[in-house]
Amino acid sequence: MKSVLKKPLLERQSPKEHIMALTREQIAKRVAMELQDGYYVNLGIGIPTLVANYVPKGIEVMLQSENGLLGMGPYPSAENVDADMINAGKETVTAATGAAIFNSAESFAMIRGGHVDLTVLGAFEVDQNGNIASWMIPNKLVKGMGGAMDLVAGAKNIICTMTHANKHGESKLLNECNLPLTGVGCINKVITDLALLEIKDGAFHLLECAPGVTIDEIKAKTAGNLVISDKVKTMSFE
Repeated sequence: MKSVLKKPLLERQSPKEHIMALTREQIAKRVAMELQDGYYVNLGIGIPTLVANYVPKGIEVMLQSENGLLGMGPYPSAENVDADMINAGKETVTAATGAAIFNSAESFAMIRGGHVDLTVLGAFEVDQNGNIASWMIPNKLVKGMGGAMDLVAGAKNIICTMTHANKHGESKLLNECNLPLTGVGCINKVITDLALLEIKDGAFHLLECAPGVTIDEIKAKTAGNLVISDKVKTMSFE
């Protein structure tokens, strides 16, 4: 039995209300569980870059960065930092065994040619139709589009990582994005600090709740249409 919640107006919660939200590292761990053996994966700036630290044992994935690195490893320790080995976010990274380094033109040819199996992106807003806004907030200085517009068009599967609500307690999972769009109808799943949701049929389908977070809390923080089945699980990281 499924219930569909349609809420044109967000039920606001006080920013001071205590919810057991996931850390950035826990979000990255849960994303890493979506990786499959043999995948070519692009990790966006922010939380997505942390996924490289949590690739499950027993599988091999090749992590790609738009600036021309295929085969990123975990973040370096203080002893093995190479200032010239950076990702698209200008963070120092390591190269895994078998890594390849090439120019950004070849990197984007890989993306545009549909050779990336999974992309993990951050976002300012996502809506119930799978649209994503991630590159611009009017009157604020942000890093801009970067390679996101190519990734949302070329990747086979896209997962978005984000906080469920902004610092004012207002939902970032909407009926319709308010900010300028990066891509249309392209997001498959969203992993927030509160939940894992799948986007399909014009709604957010709740699959998992973060430990300590209730369904009612997720309802209150979700402005878009929310579908809740009787098989919602508590999120685990193993």
